[in-house]
Amino acid sequence: MTVQTTGSRTAVPDGISAVNLADPKSYLENDMDAYWRRLRADHPAYRHGRDGEYPEFWVVSRYADVMALYRDDRRLTSEKGNVLVTLLAGGDSAAGQMLAVTDGRRHKDLRNVMLRAFSPRALAHVTDLVRTNTRALVSDFVRRGSGDFAAEVASVIPMTTVGGLLGVPQRDHPYLLGLTKSSLSSDEADQAPEEAFLARNEILLYFSDLVAERRADPQDDVITTLTQSDIDGVPLTDQDIVFNCYSLILGGDETSRLSMIEAVHALSREPEQWRRLKQGEVTLESAVEEILRWASPAMNFGRRALVDIELHGETIKAGDVVTLWNISANRDDAVFDDPFTLDLGRTPNKHITFGYGPHFCLGAYLARVEVKEMLDALRTFTTGFELTGEPRRIHSNLMTGMSYLPVGFTADEAGLATAGS
Repeated sequence: MTVQTTGSRTAVPDGISAVNLADPKSYLENDMDAYWRRLRADHPAYRHGRDGEYPEFWVVSRYADVMALYRDDRRLTSEKGNVLVTLLAGGDSAAGQMLAVTDGRRHKDLRNVMLRAFSPRALAHVTDLVRTNTRALVSDFVRRGSGDFAAEVASVIPMTTVGGLLGVPQRDHPYLLGLTKSSLSSDEADQAPEEAFLARNEILLYFSDLVAERRADPQDDVITTLTQSDIDGVPLTDQDIVFNCYSLILGGDETSRLSMIEAVHALSREPEQWRRLKQGEVTLESAVEEILRWASPAMNFGRRALVDIELHGETIKAGDVVTLWNISANRDDAVFDDPFTLDLGRTPNKHITFGYGPHFCLGAYLARVEVKEMLDALRTFTTGFELTGEPRRIHSNLMTGMSYLPVGFTADEAGLATAGS
């Protein structure tokens, strides 16, 4: 077998080194399940080789290693970026201000401020709103019989929820949805990097204006709460708030939206799992966790090493970029029995779709509520569904999922009679 060396102690077969994880096309052109199986088995600490414009970075694929490194904020930092686009560019301008790319005491203090608005207790009143909105959207869709589930349902629920919490006027939701989709992924194969950069800047500018409005005219929303918050007596700056609103709108949309789309896609291909859900043989809670594991919409997050780290006979040098692959860890057969089988009753199911450790996703509770209510609405209002066309996948080196999912539904008339309840 022909091999290439990447500077690591172990040579890497062509089939592995030929896959460029920085290139969004790789995830559509390769059997990535097979790729991750080989990495977990033979190259659990793999140095992804330099390929033209892309610098080298480490790829960590086993569940136990990903968990351990997520916890390790002593030897690894998020303040040089936490996604490939910023890590490979050398850093993140929001470091020390946006929760996701802040470490240490400042991270703890910022997280405590954000938790006042996003803890399960604080969001308890939101659950009823999510349920009402989701039941209305799904029941209307089922009555129409068919359409694009991604656009007409899954894209609306998360943006309505997190947008409403932040105080984004409903008229602006479609505009922000378009920006969030372009900033982390693309519906098109050849989106220029500049387009994603411009989308991210547009989101920042949008929230800059909204923060100014809330300072002048406070409302009952999260942005107003942040304008009135402080850390050790020092008020949050406009930039602090804008960066964290940016993070919240992206995180609050992408995971839920892509998981909902994948849920319908997967269940349309798995009639036995749909039957178990419809007939109540599995709990909604276990079904939610399996959908989140199965979808794993955020494929990876990254860190930069602060010191040399030994891992599986390799030395990760101080300053190296380290990527932690949720999508691989959530299919690790050392942890999950039969991981390539969708099992809505799977237990235990300690997936790491929301990350782990100090940077565990702030919106995890909200995402679980949204997916749960969507699954409940599906089993109430329809007896079944099928794809009516070819889905379209997004293009990204961070997120995975679909942007278009044409579906035909068969109505459950008894269920639809309860739609207003």
